[in-house]
Amino acid sequence: MSRLIDISLPVSNALPTWPGDPAVSLEREGKIEEGSVANVSRLNAGVHTGTHVDAPLHFIPNDIGVDQLDLDKFVGLCQVIELAGEGRITAADLEGASVAADTERLLIKTRNSAWWQEQPLRFHTEFRALDSTAARWVVTRGLKLVGVDYLSVEPFEAEENHPTHGILLGARVGVIEGLDLHAVTPGRYRLICLPLKLVGSDGAPARTVLEVLED
Repeated sequence: MSRLIDISLPVSNALPTWPGDPAVSLEREGKIEEGSVANVSRLNAGVHTGTHVDAPLHFIPNDIGVDQLDLDKFVGLCQVIELAGEGRITAADLEGASVAADTERLLIKTRNSAWWQEQPLRFHTEFRALDSTAARWVVTRGLKLVGVDYLSVEPFEAEENHPTHGILLGARVGVIEGLDLHAVTPGRYRLICLPLKLVGSDGAPARTVLEVLED
């Protein structure tokens, strides 16, 4: 049995993207059966496609890009919690979620993860995400990283000036968006999340897995 759980979204032309972002286009341009010496595909997509990491530059002008992120924040022990219900995730929700005192990386599983199993996939605006009180809670607790199971750490109908992103990225908290946690049981794991090294980019797709820890 594999000790790795893939929590990345499959990237295909069927994958929903944030409204206004580029749609995914993955096409085979060179085909062996048509005379090419090898199969060669072209991918056109935004950097915030699927499972991805946000850099501070995403919301803070002239800040660092994804190629300058501290990768130590994205690899290491983490805790997965599950929050039932609907609506915005608040500080009170996190305070009542039994987050261990020594947790440095927190992944939040919600009803959002079930949507990644739909056929066909579609974009949901009513996804659960962190409000500004929850973002401040993350910073106050000294977490290195937070990961969520939809395409934004902030609600679709965001508060004025998008404070959740600003608070987290301004405090250099690592942010992973677009996780698929439907098959993950809450608990402790080792997180491995490696974003593409896109120079000067405000974000990057990232293959992300959880390693099951030995008892």
